Parts: sequence; C-alpha cells; structure tokens
Amino acid sequence: MNTYMQQAYSKPMEEHRMESTKEENGIVLDFLPNGYPMDERPMYMKTPIAQAIGKEHFVLLELVPKKGIHLQPYEEVYIGEGKRDKIHHIVGKLPMSKLTRTAQSEMEFAVKDIVEKSAKKFIDFFNNAKPLSTRMHQIELLPGVGKKHMWEIINARDEKPFDSFDDIKKRVKLMPDPEKIIIKRIVEELEGTEKHMLFVDV
Repeated sequence: MNTYMQQAYSKPMEEHRMESTKEENGIVLDFLPNGYPMDERPMYMKTPIAQAIGKEHFVLLELVPKKGIHLQPYEEVYIGEGKRDKIHHIVGKLPMSKLTRTAQSEMEFAVKDIVEKSAKKFIDFFNNAKPLSTRMHQIELLPGVGKKHMWEIINARDEKPFDSFDDIKKRVKLMPDPEKIIIKRIVEELEGTEKHMLFVDV
C-alpha cells in the first residue's frame, strides 16, 4: 500500500463535504403561479410553487411564496430561520425526477453560477480531499480524473496549495477543466447516480 494512502486512511475520516447546515439561500429554477398543472384541485385550493436549489449544499427544494409574491428564474431568495421577505414556507426536498422541464433545463446554469461565485470552497476540495479507502481517493470520483491526475494533484498541492481553478490547470498537466468537472460532478450527484456525495446534501 502506498505510504500516503496508508497514513491518510489510517486516521478516522469522514467523507469530505461542505459543512452540514440548513440552506440559508436558494436560487429559483422555476415559478408556477398557479401550482402544478397536474394538480386537479379547484383553483382556490392551489398555491403558487417555486422550485429552487440551495446555494450552499445544492439541495433541491419546493417553496411556497408569500401571498402576492411573484418570483423570477435565477432570483435569489432567503429561506433561513430568520424573517423571510418572499418565502412563506419550505414544503420539503425535491427529487430530480419531480423538477419541471424548465427547472431541469435551468439547474446546470444555476450550479455553474454558484460554483463560479463560491470558487474558494471548491478549490479547498482539491487542497483537502482525502482517500475514501486504500484503493480509492475522493479526487478520483471527479469525472475524467484517474489515478495519474490524482497523484499529480496531490504532489502539486503538497508543494503549494492551489489558489484558483486556473492555478490547478497551470500546475497539473493535461488536467480537464477543473471548474467544469466540479459542475458535472454536482449535476451527477443531483441526478442520484453517485454512491458517494462530495458536494450535495441529500
């Protein structure tokens, strides 16, 4: 067993993910002012619905806005424990399969925007990712990244921590676009096809 992997794996370790807290802010993916079309209840019983994605943990959420509030795609809304200006309550988490077509088409763009604006968080992943087992490293879970890239990343970060996506591209030869592979990994986790969750809280 490689010494690095043996030493890292011998220590108690939880899978790397963002600090687990409730979402404070969400990005609206779709707004249905008359509720879901398949809802056969009388109109007076229906409530407006917003489908959104959390900015911190990428949780897909169903929200009910306050009366008279109309939301726009990509609008940021506060959904934390404090006083909410636009959201009345959170219905709950949404599986990817229940997103509207509009929400599905907008989701990747929203993820890209979140990653770009929170780049440091994902640079920290490259700097701090650890082995999952003696045979598999968290870095290898990224799309298009194999053991060769994994060792190049580890060796480069041991010399000096990365400070940007561009820094990773410059110092790791033939590295796929690190920002794009982070976005792709997040989308795959949202689709429910991944066993290990690196960035999405479910």
